[in-house]
Amino acid sequence: MARPSLYPPELRERAVRMVAEIRPDCPTEWAAMKAVAAKLGIGSAETVRTWVRRTSPIEYSSGRRSTRRLNHGGDRQANAALHRIVFTRLRHDPRTKKYYERRTQEGKTRREIIRRLERYAAREVFNLVRPASRTPAF
Repeated sequence: MARPSLYPPELRERAVRMVAEIRPDCPTEWAAMKAVAAKLGIGSAETVRTWVRRTSPIEYSSGRRSTRRLNHGGDRQANAALHRIVFTRLRHDPRTKKYYERRTQEGKTRREIIRRLERYAAREVFNLVRPASRTPAF
């Protein structure tokens, strides 16, 4: 069984946002993480680094092409759910099938097409679950 988190999810999200906001003002990303950890009272900047890495894409190169991929260090259950969504759509949704064929014709690899579809599904799901408005209704 997983150990319960010491920090609530809201604090994690706030820390990641703060790192992105103050990063241009700091000499390095690590300095921004240390500043955020100190400001929010988080035990270690390493904790903030882990949270930031889980939310950001990773640059990688195979030698011939340079691209980005999702950081798989994040929520495994969410990644598995997105994977299931994409493969279900590939089997049943005509728009997704058409997209897959079009990208194949363009010379994209299966892995690259799946990655793009997962990112699209992640954006759709995120927009469905996020609060509609941040301002309180009176």
